[in-house]
Amino acid sequence: MTQPVASKPRQFTIGQGVRLIFVLQIAIAIFLIGTDLASRWQMDLSRAEPAPTGPVAPGDQVRRYDPSRPTPQFSDPRTRPNITMPPNVPSRLEFTVENTPETGEILVINGAITQGDDDRFAVYLDTLSEPPQTLAINSPGGNVDTALAMGRLIRAREFDTLILPGTACLSSCPYMLAGGVNRQVSLAGAVGLHQHYYETPGYMPVYFAVADIQRSQGQTMTHLIDMGIDAGVMVYGLSTPPDDIYVLVEEELVESRLATEVLE
Repeated sequence: MTQPVASKPRQFTIGQGVRLIFVLQIAIAIFLIGTDLASRWQMDLSRAEPAPTGPVAPGDQVRRYDPSRPTPQFSDPRTRPNITMPPNVPSRLEFTVENTPETGEILVINGAITQGDDDRFAVYLDTLSEPPQTLAINSPGGNVDTALAMGRLIRAREFDTLILPGTACLSSCPYMLAGGVNRQVSLAGAVGLHQHYYETPGYMPVYFAVADIQRSQGQTMTHLIDMGIDAGVMVYGLSTPPDDIYVLVEEELVESRLATEVLE
């Protein structure tokens, strides 16, 4: 009796294995991108709710973050800075010397914080025979490393910092404010914090960004401590998404020592 011949097991070739891995990678990428798009779509739906407006008050301090606005909409809308302000936020820091009856001569720092602004500021200072003692800051924030460098330069030159009525110091800007030896903040202005924004694509695994996030948080906390600020103020920023801003009220400004003096 003839015995059936057993079929030879099919060999799994290297080429087939490579193709399988490639297909799996595409499937995983599609899944991760789809998940990211779904989360963004849900976030957009949540943003359909009306945003809070008007001046902040204790317990009602989170507002939408709009870095394109030259003055904060959530400060007193009747208040305008007593200095010359451009209609739009400069794309990088601009430096001008102004003189007002209320403040005397001040050096105004205005605009978004971009890489290299600290070097430009150092060069600008060298063009002044006698720079004003006080720096009035108005900035929606920007590059964190540059803001830290600006803060260190401000402290090294022993400047005072000032937030005027109708101006704002948001996002990474408070690291500049912290550099002042004396730090005056008007209650008709705004100082706000939120989570740092990282240029990491949403579909990338989170662990690729963890090292940079931890490094950045460590640097900012060290900077605040070096400037004599209570690093606990970071709690307000770490709990606020990048699309929002947490505006500090008088008690928080004073207790954190981010302001050495609060002005009416």
